[in-house]
Amino acid sequence: MKTQSEPPEVSALRASAQKGDAQAQFLLGERYDHGQGVVKDEHEAAGWFRKAAEAGHAGAQFGLGNLYLNGQGVVKDEQEAVKWFREAAQAGHAEAQNNLGACYYQGQGVMKNEQEAAQWFLKAALAGFAGAQPNLGICYIKGQGVAKDEKEAVKWFLKAAQAGVADAQNNLGLCYDNGQGVAKDEQEAVKWYRKAVEQGVAQAQFNLGLCYEFGQGVACDEQEAIRWYRIAAQAGYAEAQYSLGLCYEFGQGVAKNEKEAVKWYRMAAQAGNADAQYSLGLCHEFGQGVVKDELEAVRWYRKAAEQGYAEAQFNLGVCHANGQGVAKDEKEAVIWFRKAAEQGLAGAQYNLGVCHANGQGVVKNEKEAVKWYREAAEQGSADAQFNLG
Repeated sequence: MKTQSEPPEVSALRASAQKGDAQAQFLLGERYDHGQGVVKDEHEAAGWFRKAAEAGHAGAQFGLGNLYLNGQGVVKDEQEAVKWFREAAQAGHAEAQNNLGACYYQGQGVMKNEQEAAQWFLKAALAGFAGAQPNLGICYIKGQGVAKDEKEAVKWFLKAAQAGVADAQNNLGLCYDNGQGVAKDEQEAVKWYRKAVEQGVAQAQFNLGLCYEFGQGVACDEQEAIRWYRIAAQAGYAEAQYSLGLCYEFGQGVAKNEKEAVKWYRMAAQAGNADAQYSLGLCHEFGQGVVKDELEAVRWYRKAAEQGYAEAQFNLGVCHANGQGVAKDEKEAVIWFRKAAEQGLAGAQYNLGVCHANGQGVVKNEKEAVKWYREAAEQGSADAQFNLG
């Protein structure tokens, strides 16, 4: 839609677009998409992209795919997004190849297929699209869709990192930190974390905090660690929120403050961090930084336990066994003790042994009791060693 104050170059572009010039249609769509020389209008952008896309313009196909993927100017439709990304990708559009790979990797609009994802990431990466290179690196480092190859992962992370891709800089730092695909070099890790930090990558901020806390590649400095944890935590990075909570709980680099610890644990727990969910459960069970509340403790233990967190599974078992914050249920207690015991938690192995020895929540079975006592005893459980005689 033309406006009275439309710049001459936009009017000329519109005239060409209306005559069926696909490149002009694409460029006009871009202007509406970004609000350049016209009032931003994603619906209008979609209309011009569609005209050019249907004429085979790869850039417009990519643009239209993005609008469908994000529900901008059109009803969100991931399958339609994939359709247009595929059209553009097959025409050699590198960003579309990367986006198509991402759809296969995440299962958006298409069945999840890591091999297909890796193939499209490779096409885009070889075409020089830096944004695809770290994605390909992730596939190599995790062995997703390709044979695991940490050196190949580093190669792609380095290419993208040198091109200024922030996530690749952080990933390259991790490789140097852990000695994956390169010789371990903590100072080199810090160098790349800093580059990513300069671009605001929260995970890199957290990683830099870890380096300062443990003196890896830099001099140990708890206050500097806190500074970086706080920056990452305020950006919503759950691991940093949890770490900041730990610092407040134990007075590391800051004055001890259990209420502040609970505040950060809660943020991380609500984001799904199992460590924080477990810690928040402990705070509620023992009244640390919050009013003691066994019901709330059970709620947070359960959230962590359902994510496979062994200590939370054990505590949830204890709550069910003793009727703390939940109705007493010995069978349910055994279920959670077993989950934790199978992960090697000595306390759970001992309790499971006791349950089998006394027929609590299970049929009495001395042989099974001995088995679990022995598992716990081998880890140094004095109670299990005593029960074995």
